Amino acid sequence: MKRDNNNELSRRGFLKKAGLLGLSVAGAGALMEVVFGDDVLAASAAESSAAVRWAMVVDMTKCAGRDACTDCMTACHRAHNVPSIKSRRHEIKWIWKEPFVNAFPELRGGRLRADLAKTDFIVLCNHCDNPPCVRVCPTKATWRRPDGIVMMDMHRCIGCRYCMAACPYGSRSFNWMDPRKALDEKAINQDYPTRTKGVVEKCDFCAERVDHGRLPVCVEACKEKALAFGNLSDAKSNVSKLCAGRFAIRRKPELGTRPEVYYIV
Repeated sequence: MKRDNNNELSRRGFLKKAGLLGLSVAGAGALMEVVFGDDVLAASAAESSAAVRWAMVVDMTKCAGRDACTDCMTACHRAHNVPSIKSRRHEIKWIWKEPFVNAFPELRGGRLRADLAKTDFIVLCNHCDNPPCVRVCPTKATWRRPDGIVMMDMHRCIGCRYCMAACPYGSRSFNWMDPRKALDEKAINQDYPTRTKGVVEKCDFCAERVDHGRLPVCVEACKEKALAFGNLSDAKSNVSKLCAGRFAIRRKPELGTRPEVYYIV
């Protein structure tokens, strides 16, 4: 098994997280092998040949100019009936802001612009090409579609939280309490299902909209046009052109998960 400093740190972090989630040391170790095994690292070298590969580009040169803006988050959480819970232990998040040093710990102390260290980045599920969350789910409640979107079936989720332990981005939330009690009944979107206590949830790239030729709601809500969504397998798509013409980074690329959310900095 390949090892480097970054992966060692990630493994220790994973074991710590697994312990917090109540996994045994033996169970956590076995799960770690599944998540960070050589087959995962080998798979990370393979390029996707899918005709459609949905991806998102966040232009931080536009987003960072509006520190107090929450348009994308508000629109997403309203559309998907994400409850507003103030307790950090119980909160549910599909898209939120994270300080640069937390979102990109591997770049801390690097030679990027100094102002980035003080910038909050929009973060969400990365819809990885090589998603460890899918690999560890015992009930196949989470899976990766051919177009790359990593989905969740809350009806099949048994609440084991293995996917949360496996995700190195903290992109999944667990419903410790009944989320329906935290929703405004008058504001519930009847076109999207609510969830129950004891299941995991996360961003789904607005698959329900994408399948009908619409953009994710966060992209539509962004007045600064800082968010772009499109087919990365199409060289003429907006996201392909953005990634080709600008300097873009991804979160924790050293883990081999191949995130499909890119940040122009």
